[in-house]
Amino acid sequence: MDDSRDWPLERLEREIGGLAAHIHAATCRWLELVAEYDRREGWAEWGAKSCAQWLAHQCALAPSAAREHVRVARSLAELPLIRAAFGRGELSYSQVRALSRAATPELEEGLLELARYATAAQLERTLRAYKGVLERELSPADHAHGDSYLVCEHDDDGSLLLRARLPAEEGALVLAALDAARDGLRAESADKPSSEGRGVSAEAEAPLGEKAPPSNAAALLLMAETLLASGPAERSGGDSCQVIVHVDAAALGSPPDAEHAPDGVCQLDDGPLLHPETVRRLACDASVVRILERDGRPLSVGRRTRSIPPALRRALQSRDRCCRFPGCTQRRFLHAHHVDHWAHGGPTELVNLVHLCRFHHRLVHEGGYKLERAGRRDELRFRRPDGRPLTAVPETRSVQPADLERRNRRRGLRIDADTCASRWTGERLDLALTVDALVAHDVRLN
Repeated sequence: MDDSRDWPLERLEREIGGLAAHIHAATCRWLELVAEYDRREGWAEWGAKSCAQWLAHQCALAPSAAREHVRVARSLAELPLIRAAFGRGELSYSQVRALSRAATPELEEGLLELARYATAAQLERTLRAYKGVLERELSPADHAHGDSYLVCEHDDDGSLLLRARLPAEEGALVLAALDAARDGLRAESADKPSSEGRGVSAEAEAPLGEKAPPSNAAALLLMAETLLASGPAERSGGDSCQVIVHVDAAALGSPPDAEHAPDGVCQLDDGPLLHPETVRRLACDASVVRILERDGRPLSVGRRTRSIPPALRRALQSRDRCCRFPGCTQRRFLHAHHVDHWAHGGPTELVNLVHLCRFHHRLVHEGGYKLERAGRRDELRFRRPDGRPLTAVPETRSVQPADLERRNRRRGLRIDADTCASRWTGERLDLALTVDALVAHDVRLN
């Protein structure tokens, strides 16, 4: 029974501070285990797309929080001094999270000293300013070898300045969109006087009597206006592309767990052979044209029918909302999967359909994962290839604070109420001086 109501305030303060330090030390140990689990890719055996997705499901974390925990766990592996202080309960997770965004093995000693004399809020503010200084000092040559980025800044007159770097294939997509936008602007202004069209400044620079094409700036603006007006495009379902697959009825109708594949052929039109299970996945949610062939020659072609009517698709979306695979929260670009495939007599009805993302749809068909009904009509059970079930809600274990303290003591930690207390004495933070000192220290090391 909790008797803390009878404790004096001084004891409450000691207990709060001491238990906070125990929690920090345990969090460090937990992140070390997460990093090792991530390194060994144990999450892949549970059908998760990443360690963050598995962690969010298994430990009841928000997806964004799980991604941040995995990022910090990976960073700690390269920062032994910060990890050791964290493991002793001297740093909080908030401080370590801020340090992990800026620290390197060369800088961690100085940043660790800063963390001891700053609150978590001061540390966040200081390191944010420090990173901003470093990013502004990067040369174009440094950026050329970095990852994709888009930097948005405002000029002195308030104009927006954009600088971006994209992989070649993604850059080609942006350029294609700009070309399409310019074509639209050109058609829009074909019958207008030049002073009324977009890109007036560009036209003013054109030779007399010639009409300059719309500028990239005007095309970019049109792209932004189009997105805001219509929203992001949904690419799931519909007829975004057409893939023709020739399938023998015997191959498509064979049981999915048959030991030997039938002799029938499953082949892309003018392409390679496919496994029957791959064809079943493609046929789960597609427009279907039935073609009767004999010796490769078509005898009759049926009309194209949509395997899942729009009204049924809306009902499925209303019921499932997101991918039904345990732990997956993806809400867009979902596939409608037949629990009992239509090739085996399964009906195209709501009770026989379930939403899966592309990744988990492939696992269910070709990755050995099983999907089956469990009792109620809308209850499903997923199983790993080894037969172990994947639970929709993981079991929770109760832990008492005393258990945490005993565990830390067994690890040799000596923690009290002052272990994680900041050494800041209340003086005003001189942000400019602190950032200058960090930059100077970085320059000396390099």
